[in-house]
Amino acid sequence: MKRKAFHELTTIELYRLLALRTEIFVVEQNCPYQEIDGKDEQAIHYWIEEDGEIVSALRVLTEASPVAIGRVVTKAAHRGKGYSRTLMDAAIKDFDHETLYLQAQTYVEPFYASFGFKRTSEINNEDGIPHVDMLRES
Repeated sequence: MKRKAFHELTTIELYRLLALRTEIFVVEQNCPYQEIDGKDEQAIHYWIEEDGEIVSALRVLTEASPVAIGRVVTKAAHRGKGYSRTLMDAAIKDFDHETLYLQAQTYVEPFYASFGFKRTSEINNEDGIPHVDMLRES
């Protein structure tokens, strides 16, 4: 697992992170939206590679209040290997003293609940996909 602030990323790492997120969130989920949202520069990026390819990633927005975990993603061929759990464990450990926020697609709400996140909103539709807000108190 790797962890870097934006200014530490190489151009190749940044390209691969953005390509993975676009592959899943825009293409696979058929959800055209502005994936590059201007928040990556304030984020800590976590990822897992296999054979030099980034296969799972997330980011933590440290300047958000509360600190926000987002863009949790794993390539389809690599799902079920525990990569998202590994990344979530690392991010939570790094920010354990903080209240953490995330916005979850409803089908993965139980996954986030397993880390102590609790739903704090009704289901809302974001880009055609049902989501809920969740918090994990410090």
